[in-house]
Amino acid sequence: MIYKRGKIYWYKFNWKNEAIRESTKQGNPRVARQIEAAHKTALAKGEVGIRDRKPVPTLAEFSERFLNWVTVERANKRQTVLFYKTRIRLLLAFEPFKTAPLDQIDEGLVAKFLEWRKSCKRTKVIRRKDGQIEYASANHPVSVCGINRELAALRRVLHVAQEWKLIPSVPRIHLLPGEKASDRVLSHAEEEMYLASAPPLLREFATIAIDTGLGPEELLRMSWENVHFEPAGNARFGRIHNPYGKQKRRKRDLPMTARVRELLAFRFEAAGKPRQGYVFPSTNGDGHLSYETINSQHDRTVARLNLSVPLRLYDLRHTFLTRLGEAGADAFTIQKMAGHSSIVVSQRYVHPTPERVEEAISRLEEYNRKKAQELTENMAVQ
Repeated sequence: MIYKRGKIYWYKFNWKNEAIRESTKQGNPRVARQIEAAHKTALAKGEVGIRDRKPVPTLAEFSERFLNWVTVERANKRQTVLFYKTRIRLLLAFEPFKTAPLDQIDEGLVAKFLEWRKSCKRTKVIRRKDGQIEYASANHPVSVCGINRELAALRRVLHVAQEWKLIPSVPRIHLLPGEKASDRVLSHAEEEMYLASAPPLLREFATIAIDTGLGPEELLRMSWENVHFEPAGNARFGRIHNPYGKQKRRKRDLPMTARVRELLAFRFEAAGKPRQGYVFPSTNGDGHLSYETINSQHDRTVARLNLSVPLRLYDLRHTFLTRLGEAGADAFTIQKMAGHSSIVVSQRYVHPTPERVEEAISRLEEYNRKKAQELTENMAVQ
């Protein structure tokens, strides 16, 4: 039989109780069937033998190798390492996945996983102060968001296995629809209460996040050599350069607000005006402050406030971008300041009111009037 993966046809048949599965490297089904028939004929005539293949590891076996690789490759991104450790643990809880060779994980097996996962209860991840994690069962069904993160982890594992030549192809794994994006935004009144209740370290961290849109990991890795206090262009209070990011657009310059500049200038003086080093160093002086430290302070602060709607540390970035849109910034400006890879993501923060639409038409009319006047003056000179 032949079947399609993407734009290319593959064939699969059994020969002397051995499964033969190979790519035809063709997009034409007629040609693909001819290639399959030619291979069967060659086997029947004894012209070729069954190709020797290395044994394919199971998902459980390969996951260990994958996690060792991620731990080294993403050593400075503990959240990424934690993400894969947590999601792979949940994937391996499904016994057919755990024991399946990687090349036998297909769309049908993924469908069985989804059916099983939707019947499970949510697992709560508890981060201890020492950085270790614990798991506890919560009496809630697994969310669409949670299942999609597991599918994303599985897809990444399989793509790495393909890159390492362990499997010939990766099945098409579609994320579930209906995932709810977090739209949590701090009101200015909530911001005032939050900052007043937060300990000094979190208060400074949160203030910078709310006024720059830097994500938690970006802020933790911020260093003094990338903080520029001198005014430049429209950056009246200086700027912060972020050199990190998986995507090119995440590497960006962000103007400072007056209160961010005052806050950073105070920390700069207190640190002895260092030329380099982390703005938020760890307490033992080794590296930067850990995510667990700042997030535990955030969780305790939110618990004291007893907010009606949960608040994540990452929602501070969302608050900045939403306020930027409400202040009249266009989607392209938001994309640049957020470091979004696509303007489609940035557009969700732009909500033009009737007043702004009218203002835009007024500006257009003024622009057209000036251009017409310039044209008339130029013609008069000629």
